[in-house]
Amino acid sequence: MTITKTLIAVLAAAAASQAVALAAGGEAKHPEHQHWHFSGPFGTYDPNALQRGYQVYETVCSNCHSLNYVAFRNLGQKGGPFYLESCPEGFPDNVDCSNPNDNPIVKALADKYKYQVTDGPDDTGEMFQRAALPSDSIPAPYANEQLARMANNNALPPDLSLITKARGGGPDYVYSLLTGYEEAPSTVQLAPGQYYNPYFPGDMAQAMKPEYMHDGHPVEGVTVPPGGVLSMAPPLADGIVEYGDGSPQTVEQYAKDVTEFLMWAAEPKMEARKALGVMSIIYLVILAGILYWSYRKVWADQH
Repeated sequence: MTITKTLIAVLAAAAASQAVALAAGGEAKHPEHQHWHFSGPFGTYDPNALQRGYQVYETVCSNCHSLNYVAFRNLGQKGGPFYLESCPEGFPDNVDCSNPNDNPIVKALADKYKYQVTDGPDDTGEMFQRAALPSDSIPAPYANEQLARMANNNALPPDLSLITKARGGGPDYVYSLLTGYEEAPSTVQLAPGQYYNPYFPGDMAQAMKPEYMHDGHPVEGVTVPPGGVLSMAPPLADGIVEYGDGSPQTVEQYAKDVTEFLMWAAEPKMEARKALGVMSIIYLVILAGILYWSYRKVWADQH
């Protein structure tokens, strides 16, 4: 057999294997597209949505998920949810609230955060707990991976700092996952502590009841449902977070706000990057016009 025929045979076998896997395991539903404030070349973050999203994260998500790559001071930087151009009334003139380390909102959020920071060693050589400072990273709910797994049925809750960049579908996937929990189909038997979500990639063939499977394939007339199972129970419910600005206190609104916040956490400099890109394009268009004019001027007497 020639090399070409061998290659064709290998590719055909791989395609057939993939087709069998998809037939057996099904596919996750495609995330539903949402309108986001930050979409497009001129998109920007909505500060109100970012503030509400942080509230949802702090109230709900932070019970299990860390945000290791975000420091409190990042919340008060330009473009962040709690950035202040100037101090509120009553602050001394020598205080610069545009500096996130002096931002009173950021300082209060850090000081009153539900988890403290492990610091030290102290004069006796012992580690100790203290309230967070703006310079500290947002504390994680668990001290290490082993404790995180023990508290979550051996599942490790992922860090959310880059989740909107790390998952296919980005923010649409995160929103769809948070709002997409469903009752498991009758053909499926879930173990205790498992929850069905059609948007979560997985192999539901493994959870099919034996009477609906034969030799690893669903019996005739039965299909493997899309999606997969998570160890995370539906995290959101209507009314669990109280908004102070009158926004709807619904699962959909919570999911949209926290997704926008997580998008900011993954790309806090997006607005500056887009502004620089627009200015660069304008510069290049003007430069191209000048070069074209110069070309016509220089070569005008040669034709």
